[in-house]
Amino acid sequence: MNIQTPVKHTPAEEALIASYGARAADLPGDGSVTLKRDNAVELLKRGLPTRKVEAWHYTDLRRLLSQVPSFDPSASVETIEPLLEGSDVLVVANGFANRDIALEQVSVSTVAEKLSDGSLAELLGTTGDDDTVSAINSALVSDGYIIDIEAGCEVARPIELQNLQAGGQAHARFVVKAGAGAKATIVERQTGSGEALVSSIAHLDVADGAEITWIIVQEQPETVSNLGQLNVTIGSNAKATVFIMNAGGKLVRQELRIAAKGEGSDFRLRGVNLLSGETHTDVTMVLDHIAPGTESTETIRNVVTGRAEGVFQGQIRVDREAQKTDAKMACNTLLLSDEGSFSAKPELEIFADDVACGHGATVAEIDENHLFYLMARGIDEKTARGLLVKAFLAEVIEELEDEALIEALEAKLDAWFVEHG
Repeated sequence: MNIQTPVKHTPAEEALIASYGARAADLPGDGSVTLKRDNAVELLKRGLPTRKVEAWHYTDLRRLLSQVPSFDPSASVETIEPLLEGSDVLVVANGFANRDIALEQVSVSTVAEKLSDGSLAELLGTTGDDDTVSAINSALVSDGYIIDIEAGCEVARPIELQNLQAGGQAHARFVVKAGAGAKATIVERQTGSGEALVSSIAHLDVADGAEITWIIVQEQPETVSNLGQLNVTIGSNAKATVFIMNAGGKLVRQELRIAAKGEGSDFRLRGVNLLSGETHTDVTMVLDHIAPGTESTETIRNVVTGRAEGVFQGQIRVDREAQKTDAKMACNTLLLSDEGSFSAKPELEIFADDVACGHGATVAEIDENHLFYLMARGIDEKTARGLLVKAFLAEVIEELEDEALIEALEAKLDAWFVEHG
């Protein structure tokens, strides 16, 4: 007879479970959605993952998530300007979407509507015992947006999805479906004020021949735990470009789950992690090459100051049928502090025999020869260091090939350096 020892919950675990109990009656959903929520809570009752769970080996969530604030319905968010001028902006404020919405060229509805009628139930739930981000979001998500882009439509203006919080809890979900041959730029913003637990899950379906650029800019204050997940499915001869900038947050976990399902599909990931103070930031990616002739490149650049901790886990899996796959992954880190750290774990799991796959990771300090070269020309040390760090990061930003987007992201980079450089 097996006797299971009851889990002794931490204060954060107790608060998560209690949050669902306190809000269950107010959360949208029919019977099928409620069942998915209940199952997610059951997973949370087993306890948050520790280093013993492989997917969380470098991010001991049970230790790092020390407290969970209560939901604050009275909190009022501060509006922010879009990253790109002229964008169509959709705001989720403390977990609630705007009902009065109408955009040109695309169809928009709210997640609350689709939860209420049960049509979004299939997207809730978890993929395994280590899928904690999905468990938290599935249990507590209240709203978000669903965007449908018609086949062949080239969306003229960027669409910005703002997940804003003003303390407490905020749980949002976004679903974007791009029809065959469609083109669009989506910007996802994660920011706010106060002490909060934020979870955000996005689903992006890129149909055959479509091209989507998805930009994530996370700028939470250092009082926020931000748990994010982006799920991408790419069709035949389609292209998905994802750019991530992490420039804030006390505890950050950004997961990417990518499926290159269509023959000739192309996935590109570029990331910049700006780490300071006593923060912990984890970017974890699982990329499945499922069809033949697929390509992917992932380049992550990190700057670590103070006592910050960073993590990049990147796993590329190539199915037996995915012959002619071309996949490359690199993670490069500049350590600007003796007390900071960065852990990189690139992985390849290959079952096909005709592929070109590779990965690499480096951790280094600023090259003293380069620093001397600049200072010998009259540039003070702080400015010289800033120029070298910016050059290290700007390389991946400039690969976006969109001048307005490059300028906006480099402005974010400059603002971070003013405060932390």
